[in-house]
Amino acid sequence: MKLKKFGKTGSIVSELCLGTMTFGWQADEDTSHKILSHFSENGGNFIDTANVYSSGKSEEIIGKWLAERDRESFFVATKARFKTAEHANGVGLSRKHLHSAVRESLARLRTNYVDLLQLHAWDPLTPLEETFSTLNTMVEDGLIRYVGISNFRGWQFEKALQLCRQRGWHEPVSLQPHYNIIVRATEFELLPMAQAENIAVMPWSPLAGGILTGKYKNSFSKAPKGTRVGDSSSPEYYKRYENERTRKILDQVEKISAETGKTMAQVALNWVMSNPAVTAPIVGARSVEQLTDNLGATGWSLEKKHIEAINEASNLEVTYPYDRRSEEQQRAGRDLS
Repeated sequence: MKLKKFGKTGSIVSELCLGTMTFGWQADEDTSHKILSHFSENGGNFIDTANVYSSGKSEEIIGKWLAERDRESFFVATKARFKTAEHANGVGLSRKHLHSAVRESLARLRTNYVDLLQLHAWDPLTPLEETFSTLNTMVEDGLIRYVGISNFRGWQFEKALQLCRQRGWHEPVSLQPHYNIIVRATEFELLPMAQAENIAVMPWSPLAGGILTGKYKNSFSKAPKGTRVGDSSSPEYYKRYENERTRKILDQVEKISAETGKTMAQVALNWVMSNPAVTAPIVGARSVEQLTDNLGATGWSLEKKHIEAINEASNLEVTYPYDRRSEEQQRAGRDLS
């Protein structure tokens, strides 16, 4: 794998990030450790988890594996926001909950710092001043190296960014959004914002829960157990993808897979990686074999005609202010190309 600069920071990460939501859920500890080792042996140094993955089991599994290796060799990201306790303050982005969440994550990960602490989602109750002043102190105290954000909207991210600049606090340096060939609305605001601000982007679910691998065919809501969709607690979430647009996308990805000799998963991942705004897609795996297939998305590039064909098949109906007419208005008389 190639190494890439992590946004505006001086840190270096692998071009794929290993997602560990399967650890302790679809992959037991032994399998998870084998996945981590295989990822590392193939040049991966970027590991993403969250305090709520398998109720903390994911962090524990990573912590045991890290304890036997050079901690400084890995860039470890985790998250805080969602419920970790049943009491009223066991959730959110308050100073109280963030301190509890980070302390517990550090213990499970068996480390005295995390490279990237990400806010897992927006908190409508906690003022941004409280959240980001807390994070700033954590950076200063050495508990975290960088601040990241996941699942914010464009205006929410930019509001947090400008607040940090006004107060002289450490700014968020990364964004973890939902992005893949099916979910392309991320391109409207989030990715342009990230490029303009030099924010690292780590898309989650680049294979749409396995849909883009072709293994579910046209029955995502009837996926077998032992798969991401089949084991989901929210099967209705995937049923909405059973439509003509998704079928067109899968047909095109399958066609390009046959032309290139790459698997559908590798084609779909390479498409995400081809976007200049993307730093490192997050790839999860239930087995070493599945990870090996995902790693095959590196070391080559889709041809322009293939990217254009996928873009056409996955095109979203766009309205103002994101349509072509609006774009032409903004560029009128100011395009030097």
